[in-house]
Amino acid sequence: MIKIQEPSRPWEIVRMEWVTGLPPGGDRIFNAFLVIVDRFSETPIFLPCHKDDTAMDTALLIWNRVVSWTGLFTNIISDRDPKFTSALWKNLHHLFGTKLSFYTAYHPQTDGLAERMIQTFTNQTPAILEKGWNPKLPQDSLRKELVEIHPTASSFNVMLDKARKHAVRCMEDSFAYAKDKWDKSHATPDFKVGDLVLVSTTNCNNIKGCQNLKDSFAGPFFINALHGENSVEVELSEELSNKHPTFPVSLIKPYKSSDSE
Repeated sequence: MIKIQEPSRPWEIVRMEWVTGLPPGGDRIFNAFLVIVDRFSETPIFLPCHKDDTAMDTALLIWNRVVSWTGLFTNIISDRDPKFTSALWKNLHHLFGTKLSFYTAYHPQTDGLAERMIQTFTNQTPAILEKGWNPKLPQDSLRKELVEIHPTASSFNVMLDKARKHAVRCMEDSFAYAKDKWDKSHATPDFKVGDLVLVSTTNCNNIKGCQNLKDSFAGPFFINALHGENSVEVELSEELSNKHPTFPVSLIKPYKSSDSE
């Protein structure tokens, strides 16, 4: 189980996901939402957008609507969305000094925070859209003025800082407990480039035949590359060519000759 970097303050590390397939509406004909969740406070931000927005469109949306009042993130966690793989998006994050971390979709050890927020938000979407596609958004102002703290506010900030540090310790203890429990019940095979493996079909909906009767695993496929200890890149067949070739180790298993018998 690979640990995701834990935040030490609000809006240091965020998770981003997109909600698409919504009915178009609003002055700008929005048809999607960008969901940004702060991993420290679990505070979500929902930004109306378009499913075909370019990397530049998305970067400007985040800069104008979020960074203007949260400050710039140091780490962004996202699945392998095309927006994040474009060279322009990477260059923007390089200029902003932000580290872009790619984690594979359907990875149970990655981070379920945004997924839970999206599920809750999706349930509320009909009620939100009834009020129109123009929710109140934060002002596009980046306040840089230094404000002198009143003495009575100083003690409050001290207590708030202690509460934040306590929250960080609780998050670390929670992960340590979950990691110990996971590692005791899951032994990860030692994969190497060139190994033959089978890939779980749990999230593959384009395999021919009845979905209820499809095999639990497809393959075998050769491993082309290793990405850390928790994911591998495989050489997929034409039938699965539209799937991303990188899978978490939890969704693959070593191929044995007896598997084809």
